[in-house]
Amino acid sequence: MHLFVITWKESLNDLLEFYESNRPEFYLFFPFLFLFFILINITCYWGAMVTAFPELVFGSSFTYYFKIQFPVGILGALFDSLSFFITILIIRKALESTTTMKYIGHLSIDFIIAVLATFWVVFVFSISGWLILLLQHENVLLSERNDEYKDLVVSAVKQPTENLRNIYFGLIMGISAMIPTCVHMYLSFVSVFRVLRR
Repeated sequence: MHLFVITWKESLNDLLEFYESNRPEFYLFFPFLFLFFILINITCYWGAMVTAFPELVFGSSFTYYFKIQFPVGILGALFDSLSFFITILIIRKALESTTTMKYIGHLSIDFIIAVLATFWVVFVFSISGWLILLLQHENVLLSERNDEYKDLVVSAVKQPTENLRNIYFGLIMGISAMIPTCVHMYLSFVSVFRVLRR
């Protein structure tokens, strides 16, 4: 176990050093990072829409869902960019930790970020739909939109088998926020493989 954690820390440290030695100045790096996450979110949005709700994409409401991609992409990128820098901070703190429990504890915070991403997706679609309807001069209250999406979440939790499309949609939309967690998982598996190979 101890050798596994040491190997994992070494892999994570190598990744952090690669990032810090190759990252350009913040004022150059942030716009590219933000744009990258906008593109990821819009790609995930269309992937989820086409595979989960094709009748909406190829139906009469296409224009509405086309417009929604823009606030979805921007708001999603806002969360993802923030979580990216929080993850870098978490990694630094984890590498400074002196015990295995503290190390794993720090990295576990990324799982909390992944859970928060689920709620952020709900908020993003609630506010995005409200903004688009507002621009179309339709009088819709934000609180009504929030209640509608809250009911969808509650229904998905209570009756998951009847809400598989909504759950699938949420998972696809949460991919970008899960990237840091997936990186940690990948590095831990690589570390196990290296230890076993030794």
